[in-house]
Amino acid sequence: MTTSGSETPIPVVSIVGKSDSGKTTFLEKLVRALTARGWRVGTVKHHVHGFDIDLPGKDSWRHARAGAFITMISSPVQFASIQLVERERTLAELAALAAEAGADVLVTEGYKSTATARIEVSRRGRSEELISTADELIALATDNPELALGGVPTFGLEDAEGVGALIEQRFLQPKAGDTSGD
Repeated sequence: MTTSGSETPIPVVSIVGKSDSGKTTFLEKLVRALTARGWRVGTVKHHVHGFDIDLPGKDSWRHARAGAFITMISSPVQFASIQLVERERTLAELAALAAEAGADVLVTEGYKSTATARIEVSRRGRSEELISTADELIALATDNPELALGGVPTFGLEDAEGVGALIEQRFLQPKAGDTSGD
């Protein structure tokens, strides 16, 4: 599969847009829509700087601040690891990790410069301009009908179901035993 610029074991679809355009809200709706269709969805949020996912003062945070190279948190229902790295992981590497964990599709927030399967989210209150060109997008989610790009499927900001159907149609194979397409 070549949805992220290089071979990936599962499809990679990136939600892009300007800051405060509603990317995270739309991604949440899209994840719900895809999981309701029976797909296992992995997600990645791209940060251009470092980040913390643990609360200051918690044990794992304290372990990392003490110098641990990798900090793991494990429970009967969740597992997480935070590891210092020498370089940022590529989308292909992240897709491989998601596939190894059992995901059918990886949906990212960000990666506007490296993703090839992009859906741009644009909210009229934030901007009247897109960050992508028509040839860079597989879809546009917006509340501004004036932003329609020729040939690019356009959806409303609330239509994550429609975008989920598009992703399923373009990138996901029917599950074994699924006869809904017959």
